[in-house]
Amino acid sequence: MPFITLTDLQKSFANTRVVKDFSLTLEKGEFVSLLGPSGCGKTTVLRMVAGFETEDRGEIRIDGQSMAGLGPRQRKIGMVFQSYALFPNLTVAENVAFGLRVAGVARDETSRRVDEMLEMVGLSGFAARYPWQLSGGQQQRVALARAIAPRPRVLLLDEPLSALDAKIRVALRSEIRAIQRALGITTLFVTHDQEEALGMSDRVVVMHDGRAEQIGTPAAVYDTPATRFVAGFIGTLNLVEAQVADASTGRLTSALGPVSLDRVIPARDGQSVTLAIRPQAMDLHATSAALPSARSGSSISGGPNRAKLRQPTATAASSRHNVAAR
Repeated sequence: MPFITLTDLQKSFANTRVVKDFSLTLEKGEFVSLLGPSGCGKTTVLRMVAGFETEDRGEIRIDGQSMAGLGPRQRKIGMVFQSYALFPNLTVAENVAFGLRVAGVARDETSRRVDEMLEMVGLSGFAARYPWQLSGGQQQRVALARAIAPRPRVLLLDEPLSALDAKIRVALRSEIRAIQRALGITTLFVTHDQEEALGMSDRVVVMHDGRAEQIGTPAAVYDTPATRFVAGFIGTLNLVEAQVADASTGRLTSALGPVSLDRVIPARDGQSVTLAIRPQAMDLHATSAALPSARSGSSISGGPNRAKLRQPTATAASSRHNVAAR
């Protein structure tokens, strides 16, 4: 049985429905990301699981128990916010201990667990400092330690890395995933950053307009997008209009010229289709002359350099080049 089950969740604010028939299951110990643009409903789903928002319709079950009528404290959930939400008047150790004290954990056990959590997040020597004496990355480590100190059965992360520098984000991604695996805690992670979602998750839920457009492994949503939105949102690609020449052998015609795929095309001969081609999966083969195009721009991203080419006419390109997409 799934550890978390979300069934047909709906949520509206005023007259705007922000979550529409959303369903998802998580296995115990799984790390699942809700990925999508701003306003897609991902944070609202997270807040309903936490108990900060009440669903208009649908059901949330954790470990077989319905969450109907249960507040955040009763759900045994740890949550890390984008804004850290640390108490400025408490030390690092006191912030981490806060949830334990509220739960009535004995003083000796609280002290032992605070030391354990600070060691786990790499802040053993920072117990007496205050939040204002820490960097953003250190503050988020404290927030993570505070969330996991009471040993919650579910960890919810609401864009916890979005306010941090790029290098710190990358380092914390690895740390959060390592801690999550070590504890075996079921985790729901909200982000608009596809690199975070693809790099950290067991599965990714791509959300759009309040719905789950696709649920699958990072490889599945990247390599085999289920909808045009997912194809355009995940990674970089080129959309090319084409016609099926021979579905059984994977041959098409397009403005770029003949296109050969290494698979059978699930369409009829002569049918119009749209090819979604990742840049790294496309080879251009000159057959008689150079591709008639003009360079319209370029960019350096720290990895591959990108150049934009503009074709003056489609017919010239189609008669002189073959394209192989793999």
